[in-house]
Amino acid sequence: MKESYAIETRHLTKRYGEQVAVNDVCLHVPKGHIYGLLGRNGAGKTSIMKMILQLMPATSGETLLFGEPVKRRERSVFQRIGAIIETPGFYPNLTGTENLEIFAKLRGTIRPDAVEHALQVVGLPYKDKKLFGEYSLGMKQRLGIANAIMHDPELLILDEPTNGLDPIGIAEVRAFIRSLSEKEGKTILVSSHILSEISMLADDIGILDHGVLLEEETMEELKKKNQKYILLQVSDTAATARILEQRMALQVGEYSIQDTTSVKIFKTTIDREALVRELTLQGVGLSGLAEKDDTLEDYFKKITGGEGIA
Repeated sequence: MKESYAIETRHLTKRYGEQVAVNDVCLHVPKGHIYGLLGRNGAGKTSIMKMILQLMPATSGETLLFGEPVKRRERSVFQRIGAIIETPGFYPNLTGTENLEIFAKLRGTIRPDAVEHALQVVGLPYKDKKLFGEYSLGMKQRLGIANAIMHDPELLILDEPTNGLDPIGIAEVRAFIRSLSEKEGKTILVSSHILSEISMLADDIGILDHGVLLEEETMEELKKKNQKYILLQVSDTAATARILEQRMALQVGEYSIQDTTSVKIFKTTIDREALVRELTLQGVGLSGLAEKDDTLEDYFKKITGGEGIA
């Protein structure tokens, strides 16, 4: 059991009759990281979050929170979690402060300055006279996050927190989600259908398509896959790897064997003429050498086998 994960799901599945909404998902959210769950609308992101929070029963599989199966610590564990699932609901005829004070009482929040502190973290004024009904979308999302962090949770689960915001609002929400991780030490699971936002925000990423988790890795690994690289098509990848290390002075990680005929070289400044010469001398057949520059959008298309994502 890995305690380094704030969230781990094991073969999480949700069926509605014959329809499979979430299919055998094994998710791993490291403590202290921002994990971006990326997928088109309807991919199953909200269903996964609801099952993690026990707001929806799973058809099969289990969820571990902080290294323990949820059923063993069902009550106490949720005191360590804050969440926004779908649109935050507040009273439109009350101020932001008044709304949070109500939720603090309902939740039994002990800290006397919990409301003031939560508003300060998200950049909203305390004791402001502005009613929630007059808030912009960005302010509403901030208040939703303030409500989720009032009890100082270790883990935040945020479902599409930038949905419906203008570019300025998106940037603002992104900035203080990042600050919650860096300054407050929160672990954050955030879902989105906006690839560019996830790429700027997350430390780790899971790509979801039609309820299936297709890939899960760090953003650093993902960006490495999608940076500029030289693609070699060769007859012998093992011999090519030896040449790259021994003759071209490349380190492990500066190249990657893709399959039985393809090698990616991430160090694009390599002497290509010298490389071709070494391959020829060693009897390695070279059928292709080209520089590529895939984007994250290209990568999403490639692994989903379909259209792109915003």
